[in-house]
Amino acid sequence: MRTGFAPETLTGGRRAVLAHVDFTGTPRVGRYGVDLGVMERLALPPLRAAATEPVPGTLVLIDELGRMELACTAFQDTVRRLFETEIDIVATVHAKSAPFTDALKRRAGVELVQVTRANRDALPETLAARWESP
Repeated sequence: MRTGFAPETLTGGRRAVLAHVDFTGTPRVGRYGVDLGVMERLALPPLRAAATEPVPGTLVLIDELGRMELACTAFQDTVRRLFETEIDIVATVHAKSAPFTDALKRRAGVELVQVTRANRDALPETLAARWESP
């Protein structure tokens, strides 16, 4: 039984509990209380750096743009700025309609790839091949 969610950075392997059934207060997503401070301390520093000083050829991975993460307004602002740069972004996005993610999905140059049981195991290799070829 799932009791919480803990994001981890790709660089440095830092990890913290973002949401848990035992967290009280707001915001709440379903049965989980969300600690927005984790987004500020863990997720935002590398994303802000990439948005502030974009380096051509940089690839930013975001897993995910979901309700818990998007409860953090600073995260939304940073992601919006990232999408305004020329760097490549691969992000998982919840399928449900929401104003913020719907706007990102409609941006020029955005390609949506639906993850299914049939393609999910091959997707990492398929996507990686896009950046490996000249």
